[in-house]
Amino acid sequence: METHPTVRQSSEGHAQPGLPRVCIIVSRYNESITGPMRTAAVAAFRARYPADVGPVLGVVEAPGAFELTTLAAAAIVSGAYEGVVTLGCVIRGETDHDRYISQAIATGLANLTIQTGIPVAFGVITANTPEQALARAGGKKGNKGAEAMDALLDTIDAMHHLYGSAADSIPADFVISRTSTDKAAAPGRST
Repeated sequence: METHPTVRQSSEGHAQPGLPRVCIIVSRYNESITGPMRTAAVAAFRARYPADVGPVLGVVEAPGAFELTTLAAAAIVSGAYEGVVTLGCVIRGETDHDRYISQAIATGLANLTIQTGIPVAFGVITANTPEQALARAGGKKGNKGAEAMDALLDTIDAMHHLYGSAADSIPADFVISRTSTDKAAAPGRST
């Protein structure tokens, strides 16, 4: 299969039943920020699912943040993935361009999730300065790439549990939750 030279896609291992198939769509624009986000997203995925376990992790590069929605839609339509993580960075400039781009991305990705039922994690940093963006890409404010991957995997876990449970068999005290202080494993998965 021949791919477009600006799209690099990698798949690791073979998917096994019950293991997620995830695609990371990452913007090349502002790569000094999106690169560490990509690395952290992959590390967060591999922390839960080592390469020898077998789930598929695809990585596709987007020219810029605006194209994240189109490529996320393509990943969903392909049927190859259960979820998508989008990573990008939009930094404020001299005009309101950043606001229009950010709003279009957020709306487009939310609509994809609603229309398809496939979760799309929003890992797009919107910042006033490059320093603010760097602080959120592995600096003092954490790493939005890892946060987006964790959110996606938690959502997939919850969806598997919900789709696998009959409504009348859900106990009254049923809760699917994970907080920053409570890293308990999702139902059916040990840590």
